[in-house]
Amino acid sequence: MPTGVLYVMSTVVPGLVKIGKTTTGRFDDRMRILERNGYNNVTGLHREFAIEVERYDEKERMLDDIFSKARVPGSELFALDINLAIELLASFEGRQIYPKTSTESKSKVFDDAAKNHQENTDIQCIPEGTYYLDRKRPPLHVEMVVEDGALTIRAGQRVAEHDSDRADDRARELRRATVAADGTVRANVHFSAPSQAAAFIFHLSSSAPNLMALQKVVA
Repeated sequence: MPTGVLYVMSTVVPGLVKIGKTTTGRFDDRMRILERNGYNNVTGLHREFAIEVERYDEKERMLDDIFSKARVPGSELFALDINLAIELLASFEGRQIYPKTSTESKSKVFDDAAKNHQENTDIQCIPEGTYYLDRKRPPLHVEMVVEDGALTIRAGQRVAEHDSDRADDRARELRRATVAADGTVRANVHFSAPSQAAAFIFHLSSSAPNLMALQKVVA
């Protein structure tokens, strides 16, 4: 199974980031080249987060698809909040390459990015469409829709059934009002960030480091 590195870099232009991939052995050299020479006539690139994952080609295509409307045509540059990109990459299962875990852990990177993203932006930066969140054990698959500036879990979807001490107060109260004992969502529920939806679905804290990234449903 192919393993490689996904990374996100800030640039000299506020709100413009580079998302890319490389092999693990070439990561340091790739970063030095980009930080020294820039990319696509954009300078001031600086590495912000990188993670080694399995099926890195597939995961990069997923990120490209999610952020397709924010992409600068013909490039790996995206006009979006860098915290959202870091939050998604940090949610993948894998080994953090940068920052070094001795300096900043993967869970802290995720927490900081999720907090900053919720403070600085909303769901409007994600293209409209149908997305899903998955959990392998126990298995769970929940679809949701991004439209009209909101991420909506529609009535009839099934979420995690049981209460959890790891859930924050907002997620716990919202679930008690809208989720039946068997996990069935009784009414449409709207969110302004993927982390909020994931906290509701999996009944965890909205800053939990193991939330899965949104994946777009491809017809």
